[in-house]
Amino acid sequence: MGILSLVVLAPLVAALIILVLPDAARALVRIVAVLGSTVSLVGSIVVALRYNTAEGGAQMAENIVLIEGIGVHWSLAVDGWGVSLLLLTGIMLFAGCWASWNLQDRSKDFYILLLVLVTGVFGVFVSLDLLVFFLFYEIAVLPMYLLIGIWGTTKKVPSGGPFRRAMDAFVVGGKEYAAMKLTLMLLAGSALILAGVLAMVVHADSWNLMDIEVSNIPRSTQLWAFPALWIGFGSLAGIFPFHTWSPDGHASAPTAVSMVHAGVLMKLGAFGVIRVGMVCMPEGAEFWAYTVGVVAVINIVWGALAAMGQTDLKYVVAYSSVSHMGIVMLGAATLGVEGINGAVYQMFAHGVMTGLLFALVGVVYERAHSREVFAMGGFASKMPAVAVFFTLACLSSLGMPGTAGFAAELMVFVGAWKTVTWWAIPAVIGAVVTAFYVLRVSKAIFWGPHDEAAWPDLKPLQGTEWVAPIILAGCIIVFGFAPNLLMQYIDVATVEFVTGGVR
Repeated sequence: MGILSLVVLAPLVAALIILVLPDAARALVRIVAVLGSTVSLVGSIVVALRYNTAEGGAQMAENIVLIEGIGVHWSLAVDGWGVSLLLLTGIMLFAGCWASWNLQDRSKDFYILLLVLVTGVFGVFVSLDLLVFFLFYEIAVLPMYLLIGIWGTTKKVPSGGPFRRAMDAFVVGGKEYAAMKLTLMLLAGSALILAGVLAMVVHADSWNLMDIEVSNIPRSTQLWAFPALWIGFGSLAGIFPFHTWSPDGHASAPTAVSMVHAGVLMKLGAFGVIRVGMVCMPEGAEFWAYTVGVVAVINIVWGALAAMGQTDLKYVVAYSSVSHMGIVMLGAATLGVEGINGAVYQMFAHGVMTGLLFALVGVVYERAHSREVFAMGGFASKMPAVAVFFTLACLSSLGMPGTAGFAAELMVFVGAWKTVTWWAIPAVIGAVVTAFYVLRVSKAIFWGPHDEAAWPDLKPLQGTEWVAPIILAGCIIVFGFAPNLLMQYIDVATVEFVTGGVR
C-alpha cells in the first residue's frame, strides 16, 4: 500500500474496527479513533517530507484498475496544493477526535461517521480519477446529515426565509432544519458538478486529470461547464447566495463536526473550483473570472457584516467563515501567482483558526450553557487559557502579523490589487469589519466584568480538552512566523498552473 492510500484509508479502517466493537467499550472506541487519525496525520507529514518541491507536479502516484471497461482507476497522486490540504485535514481530524473525547451520546456511531467523512476529504485532495474524485466528494458530504441531525443542537435558527417557511412543514427544531437544508443544497451542487465533469470527460475521453487535454474541450463547452463547476463546488465553499446552509449547519453541528465542517469541508469546494474548474477549463475560468471575483467580494463584505450583527457565538464564527472563504475565492479569481498562493494558504490558515474557535466555543458552551455573546462576561478570570487561545484565533481572523491569517490575506489583497484594483478596496473594508466584530466578541465574553453568581460552573481546561487548542494554536503561530513551511509546496503548484504546466 502506498503512502497516499494509507493516509486516505486509515480513518476508514478505524471506522470499520469501531463498527465491530461493543457499544459499551467507549474508551476503546475513542482510542481507535485517535489512532486512526494519528496514522493519517503522521502519513500526511511523511507526504510533505517526501514531496520534492524542485521536481513539482503530481508525485507519489498510485494506480489500480477499478472498472476497466470505462477506464476508471484508483489513481492517486499529490501536488503542492494537495500537500498543504492533506496536512490541514490530518491536523483537523486529530484535533476533532480529541475534542470529542467527552462525548457520551452514541459516541461509537459518531466516531464512525466522522472518520468516514474525513476519508472522503482525504480522497478528494489526492484523487486523479474524476469519477473516484466525485465519489469521495459525496462520501465527505453525506455523513453531515446524520452528524448534525442526531448530535446537533436543537436551538431554533432565525426564521423568515422562504426555505425556512417551506421546511417548517416537515422539520422540527434547528438541527433537523440545518441538516436537511445542508443536504439538499449540497446535493443540488453535486448535480451541477457531475454535469460539468461529464461534459469534460466526454470531450477529453478520459477520467484522469493528468490525461485531459485542455485543447480537446471546446470553448463553448467551457463557457457553460465552468460556471456549473463553480456553483456546484462553490455551494460547499459558501459562495453567495448559495452560502445560507453554512451558518445554520455550523451553528447546529456538534463541536468536532463544526471544526471539520469549517476547517476542511468548505475547502473541498474551493479546491474543486481551482483544481478541476480552473485547471481543466482555463478559457471558461478566464471568461468568468470577473464574476467569480465580484461574488467573492460580496462574500467578504456580506459575511463580515452578517457576523457583526449576530449575538449567538456560533453564528458569529459561522458567518465569519463565509467571509473568509470569500477571501479564498477572491484569490482564485485573480488567476495569478500571488492571489492563488494566498487563496490556498488562506484555506490552511482559516482551517486551523476556525477549528480553534469552534473547539473553544464548545468548551464555553459546555460550561456556560449559553452562546449569547453579550449575556456573558469576564470568563477570562475562570478560564484564562481559553481566553488566550480564543483571542489568538481572533487575531489570526483579522490578519494580525505573526499569525497564519496575515500572510494569506496579504497575498490575496496584493493579487486582487494587481488584477482588478477595485476588488481590493471592499476586501480590505471587510477585513476592517472583521477586526471590529472579533475584538468586540472577545472583549464581551472574556475581558469584561464577571458575575460569579450568574456563571457558577466555569472551570479551566482539563485533561484531553487541552489537546486540540494547543495543536491548533501552535499551527497559527508556527505558520504565521514561518509561512514558507507551506508556501514552498503551494507556490510550486501555482506557478505550474499559471504557466500552463499543471494537470
